[in-house]
Amino acid sequence: MVGKKSGKALLREEGLERTDNNMDLTAWPQVNMINQKNYYTEYLKRDDQILPLRLQQEERRNRMTTNAKDRDRALAQFKPGEVPVPDIEMDLDDDVGLDEGNGLVGQDALGSKIIVIHPGSQNLRIGLASDALPKTVPMVIARRSTTNESEEDRGEPRPKRLKLDNDSPMEPEKMFGDEFASQYATMCTELKIHMRSHKRRVLPNSKELIVNYNKRTPPETISEHNDPLRIDWTEIPNDPRTAPPFVTGKDALRIPDFSNPRYKLFWPLRQGWYNEHDYNEKRVLYDDIAVIIEEAIKTQLNIPRKKDWMQYGCVFVVPDLYERRYVTQILRMLLRDFGFARVCFIQESLAATFGAGYTSACVVDIGAQKTSVCCVEEGMCLENSRINLKYGGADVTETFIKMMLFDHFPYSDINLNRRYDFLLAEEIKIKFCTLNEGDISPQPADFHLRASGQPTRKYLFKTYDEILLAPQGYFRPSIFDHSWKLRDRRRIIDRSRDLYDGSPNDPISTAQSAIIAMTAPAPPPLTSLASNGHGEGPDGIAVSTPVRQLPNPLQKFSEQERTSHSAIGSPAPDDDDTPAPQGDGETNGIKNELDPSLRDDVLPIAPLDVAILTSIIHGARNDDRKTRDFLGGIMVIGGGSQVPGLYTYLEERLRESRPGFAKDVMIGTPPRELDPQGVVWKGGSVFGKLRQTNDSWINRIEHDRLGARVLAYKLMWAW
Repeated sequence: MVGKKSGKALLREEGLERTDNNMDLTAWPQVNMINQKNYYTEYLKRDDQILPLRLQQEERRNRMTTNAKDRDRALAQFKPGEVPVPDIEMDLDDDVGLDEGNGLVGQDALGSKIIVIHPGSQNLRIGLASDALPKTVPMVIARRSTTNESEEDRGEPRPKRLKLDNDSPMEPEKMFGDEFASQYATMCTELKIHMRSHKRRVLPNSKELIVNYNKRTPPETISEHNDPLRIDWTEIPNDPRTAPPFVTGKDALRIPDFSNPRYKLFWPLRQGWYNEHDYNEKRVLYDDIAVIIEEAIKTQLNIPRKKDWMQYGCVFVVPDLYERRYVTQILRMLLRDFGFARVCFIQESLAATFGAGYTSACVVDIGAQKTSVCCVEEGMCLENSRINLKYGGADVTETFIKMMLFDHFPYSDINLNRRYDFLLAEEIKIKFCTLNEGDISPQPADFHLRASGQPTRKYLFKTYDEILLAPQGYFRPSIFDHSWKLRDRRRIIDRSRDLYDGSPNDPISTAQSAIIAMTAPAPPPLTSLASNGHGEGPDGIAVSTPVRQLPNPLQKFSEQERTSHSAIGSPAPDDDDTPAPQGDGETNGIKNELDPSLRDDVLPIAPLDVAILTSIIHGARNDDRKTRDFLGGIMVIGGGSQVPGLYTYLEERLRESRPGFAKDVMIGTPPRELDPQGVVWKGGSVFGKLRQTNDSWINRIEHDRLGARVLAYKLMWAW
């Protein structure tokens, strides 16, 4: 009987047996599996593996080698009896010796090759770091158009007035609506009560005297040759073919409204954001920003040739709560379009502390159209304390004009869309507005209206409480008109998103989230939707929409006061570990989960004193010592802060809000008699002249190789 053959024997007989010829299956190297329990990599673990850091080390090494060779060469040429060669500092930047021929040495020589740029919604401040003060240029450009800005929307004036059915104007007391009239009357009544409680004299019929005087005072006409302060308007050639395509700066504001050809004003930045309402393409928006800055460098800094800009560095000031697309676009513009040798960025609040010489402070920057609050400690902006509010000095100007028109202002046709009226309104606000209650009395005043092609008109009028109630809008922002500030938001420029998960990655702070949560309207109840059959329309948020009842963000101070004065016992639980009930918004905690869509759908608006205390709450993080330090180091800057009596009024409001910290509250002014409007720019110039501690410079090679990724390694804050 024949035994059964195995499988290998059968394969051998059939010639299919596999034989080993000691040859690999492939010529490619085989990588063994990684031991998941114990493995290590050096990828991006050393500085020499990161391009920006490696270039810094190579530059420092080359500079030290060059200095050593120069010193050895000088020592070799040294002869006995001569003055010994001084030691050369081994870690200076390359720009130190560029201006030796001009007699500049040290910091001045370094600053003479650095341009500091601080753009704003209304003004651009620019200058060399070696300058004492910046040059101020309006952040506006006038381009040729078929109509000007005052002729758009069928000539609708600003502030907007209500009209009757036959298009005739309404009475001044009714032309701004019942809501404004109600708020204005409430503010007037509260002011009278406050003045009487402080033993100040209040005339019972002051309003009637003001209204009657303004009604019956006609203007006085002054011929142009008798006006010593007449305005030199920007001349436009009569031939449209020779007219310039654009005009920037102060000359743009002096173009006659009805010039031939027409020019329309464009403001690229509004409320600290891109102005997407007046533009249809983002390329045109970017170009306008570049043209305004380029013309300012050529005219204000006397650097007309662009090929000379390659010898200069640039310090650019960005907002505390910036947008990523804004920073990356500015970086691309400065390095590629302008051709600067290197660029660095600094945040506004940090630059303010550099300019004022503060180590830690709560910086309150009141600009033309935005107000920012941020706590700075030891040269760093505390991320969770950053707040950006969308109102400023321009809202005070518009509200002041509305209040004056409400009281029968003699120049009833004022329109802030007209250029000469806009300049006139700013002049009147700066001249008359105050927060000192001692100045509240019926006072006569006058102004001169100068328009192109018209004789000068002199108006006489009287003011009363309007000069104080308008700047009080900082503490009652509902009096401002916010209806247009979110119009066309994100229409042409989308928000920045994460590369991996697609979520918005613009910076946000817990303090800003708390402000937005307080401002966001409450969702309508289901019963009302069922009964009405419809919800709110898609066109925005009505002023009368009910607001969600959230816990008071200032409650933290009350808890700290009770804890600091209590007897020995167990410490209060930290808010980070204590769970908060649903729906509270976690205003007092550090983590604040906020729907990203609310950042663009809800306008952050809050009283100034509430915003300051909210910022300090989230910046101090339950530390009583830090809280007292920030309350004692509040620095108010910006053009909107130049209202007389603002510092005293703000101190009074803060002390009334938190009596337990009343002795610690102190509002500081910029030292050395610095202009509050130029403190941020001055800090940028100081930052640009730092030699050994400034590693934030970005050169063209780094940007060409890494693009916007270089910001993660170069910025002083977390990108």
